[in-house]
Amino acid sequence: MAIDKTTLAILACPKCKGKLTYYADKDELVCRGERLAYPIDENIPVLIADKARELSSEELEKVPS
Repeated sequence: MAIDKTTLAILACPKCKGKLTYYADKDELVCRGERLAYPIDENIPVLIADKARELSSEELEKVPS
């Protein structure tokens, strides 16, 4: 599932309020500042910090800017 640019523009990381990037390979929304990946469940972003997974440096490098 792809998130349209308008929706992505209004979403923010719940932890730091920073910009999120859609990572299509994993179908996740990524916050680079917090190094967190938020899942998308049935086309709905799950923007709950406790549900996010931490990204390694290697994973973060693979996420498009």
